[in-house]
Amino acid sequence: MTNSARFLFSFPSSQDAEVVAQSLTPEIRHKIPKSQVSFSVDKKTLTLVIEAEDMSSLRASVNSYLRWIQTALAVRQIV
Repeated sequence: MTNSARFLFSFPSSQDAEVVAQSLTPEIRHKIPKSQVSFSVDKKTLTLVIEAEDMSSLRASVNSYLRWIQTALAVRQIV
């Protein structure tokens, strides 16, 4: 995989980071074609790494994961 993107998200608490990470777990298990995704949580920081075979696959994966993170944060604020 030659194309990659790395995102670092800082949260107000380690619990918020864990909640978002847990919400991404099913999506990572359900793989996006031509892409590999991994994440890790260290205290209040979530690191998301996306690698893809081509730029269009990378863009699609980035858009999907950023949207899922945004949705998880919106739900977290409601709950």
